[in-house]
Amino acid sequence: MKTNPVRYSSQVGEIWVHFMFKVKYCHPIFDNFSYRNACHGLFIQALRKYEIRCKDDQIGFDNNHVHTLLDLGIKSKPEIAKKIKGYIARKFFRLFPELKRQKFWGSGLWSPASYGANPTSVNFTINYIRTQKYGSARDQAKQYRLTLFCD
Repeated sequence: MKTNPVRYSSQVGEIWVHFMFKVKYCHPIFDNFSYRNACHGLFIQALRKYEIRCKDDQIGFDNNHVHTLLDLGIKSKPEIAKKIKGYIARKFFRLFPELKRQKFWGSGLWSPASYGANPTSVNFTINYIRTQKYGSARDQAKQYRLTLFCD
């Protein structure tokens, strides 16, 4: 039993969801350190602005997508995805307007689709996020298959 649950206006508890946001047109922009670093910082800003908790501050990047584990709180999955993706895209293209013209042909940063599911094992999901190509375990040189992380 949790001894100190998170409290909201009409809810007590937490709902952790594994989110994955893919870059539009699958451009491998996160192979570029500047783009990845800027997106990471904007991700943290968005989480603070919208008061969304991130499990162990885990945000894992591969070359064209981002994984994270977020607490829904009293928000819905589509609401969180819309807020985070919108905030990051606006600020990101202000920092790198040439990228919007060159790679995204004036459209958005993110694919309209996103993945959001409750993990069967939080530790498994955290490990998966950490071992992304540019995750918290930055010494990892490649992304592994999800099946390799079974506890």
